[in-house]
Amino acid sequence: MAAKVRIGFVGAGFMGQLAHIRSYALLREECELVALAEPRQRTAQLVAERYGISHVYRDHRELLESEQLDGIVAAQRYTHHAALLPELYPRVRHLFTEKPLALSAETGDRLAALARENACVHMLGYQRRSDPATVEAKRTIDAWKASSELGRLRYLRMCFTDGDWTGNARGLIDVGEQPPPFPAEEAPPEFAGDEDALWALSTGVDELVHPLNLLRHFVGEPYRLVFAHVTGRLYAFESESGVPMTIEVSPYRLSVGYDEELLVAFEHGYVRLWPAPSLAVNRAGRVEIYSDAGGGLPQRVAPELTWIDPQQAQAANFLRVCRGEAPPPTDAAEAAVDLHLVADIVRTRVELPGARDALRADREERARAWEARRRTIEEKRS
Repeated sequence: MAAKVRIGFVGAGFMGQLAHIRSYALLREECELVALAEPRQRTAQLVAERYGISHVYRDHRELLESEQLDGIVAAQRYTHHAALLPELYPRVRHLFTEKPLALSAETGDRLAALARENACVHMLGYQRRSDPATVEAKRTIDAWKASSELGRLRYLRMCFTDGDWTGNARGLIDVGEQPPPFPAEEAPPEFAGDEDALWALSTGVDELVHPLNLLRHFVGEPYRLVFAHVTGRLYAFESESGVPMTIEVSPYRLSVGYDEELLVAFEHGYVRLWPAPSLAVNRAGRVEIYSDAGGGLPQRVAPELTWIDPQQAQAANFLRVCRGEAPPPTDAAEAAVDLHLVADIVRTRVELPGARDALRADREERARAWEARRRTIEEKRS
C-alpha cells in the first residue's frame, strides 16, 4: 500500500475548517493530517483535537521549520497571498490555496512566475471543476466536440445569483479569538485612489473568477471580453474560435437557496449544469444532457452522480496532485489569466456612462445582501 500523503494546514478559519480540514479528515485512508499553523491558539487546539491533527504551530514559519510535508493547504484570504506565498513556494512541493490568486493581475503574474521558478505545483480552489456534475458535463462536452455528432459548439451561458453558497455546512469552531494583523496586498497603481474601481475590482476577483474559470474549462480555449453592461449584470465574451459566451450576475436574489446554471449549447443538443453550493456536504451538483441528432427520438437524461461534495472531491484531487498522478485542475498560471479578465471588466465598466452611480447603487445593494448572508452564516456556527 502506498504511503499516505502528509498534509499540513496554514489557517483554521471559516473556509479552512468547513471546506478543507473537514474534507481531508474524511480521506484519512489516503492522507495524514500532520500539522496546523494557526495563531489563535485556543482555536488551533480545539480544531486539532476535533480532526486529529498531530501538531500545532503558531505560524507557517514554525510549521515549515519543523515538518516534512507532501503538501500544504493554506486557506488564507486572497489579499494575504502576496506576502505569504513567496515564503511558501521555495519550501513546499505542492500547495493549495483558495481562489482568487491575488487582487491584481500584476501580483497574480508575479506569483505564478515564482511558483514556476521554485518548481512548486500550486493548485487553486476552483472547487466547481471537481464537482462530480462538472466532471460528467465536461466528459460529455469533450466527447461531442471530438465526434461532431451534435454539430458545432455554438454558445455558452452562465447565470448565478447571490444565494446561500454555504449550503448545509455546519460546525465551525469559533471561540471569539481575533487573528493578529497580516500584511495585505496593496491596491494596484492603475486603480489606486479610485474607490469605485477598487470596490469593483475586489468584488470582481472574489465573485467573477469562478464563472470566468468555468467558461474556459468548457470552451477549451482563450477568450476575451466584448461587452460589459454598466450595471454589472451582464458580460459578453468571444472565444478564440468565435464562440459567443455570456455571464449573467444576480439577475434576481435569493434569501433561501442557491441558483447557478451553465448552459453549453451545440447545434443539436445541450448540456445544463447546476453546480452544488460551495460548502454543500455529501451532495454534488446536477447535470442534464439533451441530444437531438435526428433519425430517432430526442434524448434527455439526468445522470445519477456520486454522493460526494465538491470540496471533498477537490481534496481528493489535491492528493492526486501530491502523488504526481494528475496536474491541478487549475494552477497558478491559469488563475492569473482569470485576474486579467476581471481587470479588463473593471476597466471597461468604470468608463461607461453612468458608471459611478451604477457602481454605488450596486455596492449598497450588495451590502444589504451580505448582511442577510452574514446572518445565515452566523446561524450555522452553532
